Amino acid sequence: MQQPPSALFRSWFHSYEEDHEDVRVYRPDDYPFPPARGRHGMEFAPDGGFVDRPLGRGDAPGAVLGRWRPVSDRHLALSFDGDRPDRELEVLRCDGNVLHVRRIT
Repeated sequence: MQQPPSALFRSWFHSYEEDHEDVRVYRPDDYPFPPARGRHGMEFAPDGGFVDRPLGRGDAPGAVLGRWRPVSDRHLALSFDGDRPDRELEVLRCDGNVLHVRRIT
């Protein structure tokens, strides 16, 4: 995967109920999630833009702007301005219905 699949380019929210071992599962923003106090998410844009959506006040998602770039096969580097540390993700599965990732750093 030198370039990620086109299905990656959308908003994804953490479906923590489906996590297993060290794999985090994300679903599209229109997925019928069970009730929860809030869900963090992320959004990938084809131009390398990235939005991290941590939980903010009142459990509403915030927005932290960043960039993504391919590092190697299935690995993406995420970088942010300011004090937020960079990180790397391994994309294990991505289609229109589900995104499975493993955080590398």
